[in-house]
Amino acid sequence: MSLNNPLADALVHIMNCERIAKSECIIKPSSKIIKDVLNLLKKEKYVGDFEVINQGSYEILKLNLLNKINKIGIIRPYFSVKKDDFEKFEKRYLPSKELGFLIVSTSKGLMTNIEAKQKKLGGRLIAYVY
Repeated sequence: MSLNNPLADALVHIMNCERIAKSECIIKPSSKIIKDVLNLLKKEKYVGDFEVINQGSYEILKLNLLNKINKIGIIRPYFSVKKDDFEKFEKRYLPSKELGFLIVSTSKGLMTNIEAKQKKLGGRLIAYVY
């Protein structure tokens, strides 16, 4: 594990737990962006509920897995994307239009590329999942 990018470490850990069909995984350390990404994944029904466990000076997350993720990963560098330019990145990171989504950091918070297109917002690409 590298401490340079906790979000990337968390997503790799989730992917590894999904591959061996675990029903839950423990993510440490926790951060606001990791919780926001997990909330987005939960809303889109890729993962189940998660619980924040306080361990004194830091928090860990206990995540229930639904085994619905085929692939999840971080997008580096965080590409800037305009409201009309999502198609290029969808073709690059997703296997088809109907499968999965990109996670975008916008001025209105984290959201999927589908929500960002509906709200006509651009932002920075954070991750993908399908």
